[in-house]
Amino acid sequence: MSGKGGEAGRQDATGGAADVPDLRLAGLAVAAWLAALAGLRLGPRPAVLLAVGAAALAACTVGHLLGVLGRPVAPVRRYGWIAVAVLIGVVCGAAATAARLVVRDAPAVRSLVDDRATVDAELVVTDDPRPVRGVVGRPATLLVRADLVTLTGQDGARVVAPVRVLVLATDPGWRGLLPGQRLTAPGRLGSSRGGDLTAAVLTVRGPPTRHGPPPWSQRAAGVLRAGLQRVCEPLPDEQGGLLPGLVVGDTSRLPAAVEEDFRATGMTHLNAVSGSNVAIVVGAVLLLARWSRAGPQVAVGLCGLALVGFVILVRPSPSVVRAATMGAIGLAALAAGRPRAALPALAAGVVGLVLYDPDLAGDPGFALSVLATAGLLLLAPGWRDGLRRRGVPPGFAEALAVPAAAQVACGPVVAGISGTVSLVAVPANLLAVPAIAPATVLGVAAAVLSPLWPAGAQFAAWLASWPAWWLVTVARYGARLPAGALPWPGGVAGALLLAGLTVALLIATRRPLVRRLVAVVAVAVIVGTLPVRLVAGGWPPTGWVVVACAVGQGDTLVLPVGTGRAVVVDAGPEPAAVDGCLRRLGVREVPLLLFSHFHVDHVGGVAGVFRGRRVGAVRTPQWSEPEAGLGLVRSAATAGGAGLAAAPAGWAYRNGALELVALGPPYPLRGTRSDPNNNSLVLRATVAGVRMLLVGDAETEEQRALLDRPPPGGVRADVLKVAHHGSAYQEPAFLDAVRPRVALVPVGVGNSYGHPNPAVLARIARGGARVLRTDTDGDVAVVLRRAGLAVVARGLPPGRQS
Repeated sequence: MSGKGGEAGRQDATGGAADVPDLRLAGLAVAAWLAALAGLRLGPRPAVLLAVGAAALAACTVGHLLGVLGRPVAPVRRYGWIAVAVLIGVVCGAAATAARLVVRDAPAVRSLVDDRATVDAELVVTDDPRPVRGVVGRPATLLVRADLVTLTGQDGARVVAPVRVLVLATDPGWRGLLPGQRLTAPGRLGSSRGGDLTAAVLTVRGPPTRHGPPPWSQRAAGVLRAGLQRVCEPLPDEQGGLLPGLVVGDTSRLPAAVEEDFRATGMTHLNAVSGSNVAIVVGAVLLLARWSRAGPQVAVGLCGLALVGFVILVRPSPSVVRAATMGAIGLAALAAGRPRAALPALAAGVVGLVLYDPDLAGDPGFALSVLATAGLLLLAPGWRDGLRRRGVPPGFAEALAVPAAAQVACGPVVAGISGTVSLVAVPANLLAVPAIAPATVLGVAAAVLSPLWPAGAQFAAWLASWPAWWLVTVARYGARLPAGALPWPGGVAGALLLAGLTVALLIATRRPLVRRLVAVVAVAVIVGTLPVRLVAGGWPPTGWVVVACAVGQGDTLVLPVGTGRAVVVDAGPEPAAVDGCLRRLGVREVPLLLFSHFHVDHVGGVAGVFRGRRVGAVRTPQWSEPEAGLGLVRSAATAGGAGLAAAPAGWAYRNGALELVALGPPYPLRGTRSDPNNNSLVLRATVAGVRMLLVGDAETEEQRALLDRPPPGGVRADVLKVAHHGSAYQEPAFLDAVRPRVALVPVGVGNSYGHPNPAVLARIARGGARVLRTDTDGDVAVVLRRAGLAVVARGLPPGRQS
């Protein structure tokens, strides 16, 4: 009798039944993570106070549990130790973050940053230089993450500063730097955005001075990564740009439109190195080891070597270390022969990473990796077994459970970032599963073979391009599905809301009755709301005659000429935005593409118009500056097989119900405030009797020229595309002569130019026009109804409102 009682007591002491997970390490990990995140947001002093308060509470709780205030009963003891673990996690996370923040905010460095001092900085590069969006024709700005070693001011004073900095550089000498490279560079210090461990931003203009070579491991990785890029160059742009992203997280050649598709379908995790990449590579090695009948210890050793080699290949940056840690968790469970040990190992890995680098606490990639791993450990096995009990074949059950579990676990973070909940993410990831492993393994083989056997590496890359093509195809068609994403509150509030709902549903659906009720309600909601979104809320609206696309700080206007066909005027600043607008409109063919002038905010997205569409012809103004913009248009037209020609005043075009006439410039304008703007191609478009005036960026001088030499029929129009994003450079007499009923203002959210000018919009509105702006209304359509003109605004996606 006593023996049974002793055995029961031992079971209780270890946490109860074997099915009940030990929550102490999980509580420690979550608490350390959240405390580090709070410290990054609040600063060092609140972090210290948080650590001290948690330490005091932990001491009191431990005293109670040890019987200082009386011996507690077993349930109190069990949950009390969980509370102690949580408090210890708070102490560790807050204290580690506070210590790093104190170093970041050292007075010697802070005073130089506040003075925007010019310094000579000694640095150690920590990640590959990455280009950031710039202006066509100007050198690309490179963002380089580095650890600062010392600063030397103009007075010769030397400051030892072991902190993190971001370097902004334009000199080509910064390209090709490898992590671990030591260098010096002169530059000007500036403040960082805060909320992380970056102490300053260093803006440099010249090249760096290198001191010795980078570490051998980084040189080896550089050779392999360059070899992978080289063997991917002959492949099509989409597959050739995706493969390096799948294998080593290098998305420098990935077309923006493909990246947008992956984001819309919840597949963007494939473009970055994650635990799944590690699992695929290690899994391939494990299969080979089992095929050769190696023992468990030998298999684990080979997998460990593969893991180290993979980390060297993709660079031991924080994100890669994070992914490798998640992969090592599975190896540890395999070596121990206890798969259930993976969850405590995951918690221990989270604690170790957060204490080593508190910056990871605020990294969305870290959250996605941890949550995906937790979903695969906690949710996928039960779902897989449940499907198998209901007669689903084992392989198919696994394929269904894994992406569903990962998507449910990562959904709150994705919703908080994007402001949407994807309805196509699970089926898209399910369709992608068969292609991920072969593409990754063949890509790794191509990288490894590239310096030894170039022909074999090219063959492996060619083989990998076929599963990569499948991934691109799934993302493309998934992104085009109507109602594929539902709007959701963005930010932390939206993430917490979805997390709460997810946890509540997971708990509630453990009961069969609730599970059936949830399934019925879900089906009813989909059946009831999807037709409404597809029909009532469809886009474009019936009878549209022009759409002004929300492409940021730039112009794109679309004029219909038939089902799936439209004329496009200007292409905005980037390809993904204009391509997305044309997809939403269902435009598959562009008989004519026109450009008002060659500034980047009108031509930068030209590749997006050509993507997946046939473009018949391209027409431009006669003014050919700036040359960089003209070169961009010429290259796209040549690659797309479209004829390129200038459209002088008087040029005309007719297609279906659309008529176009070039009204200006009536003569070349020289010496104006901006000659490219004031030689914009001014068009009069007529669709189904609705007259529209599209004036590009024509400013006061060109508007006056049009009044001085009025074109046949004058400038009167029903719809006016307001010039130059509604800038102040408008001729009042010109606005009065047009007298529009609708005024469209393509303009970017929160732009730094002050566009649009409030006085200009007020003057247009006083004339009786309805004014619509793409920065507040999103895509805007002018619609012809029986009662006359109407306007329909599609709205901005969540998270883009100003």
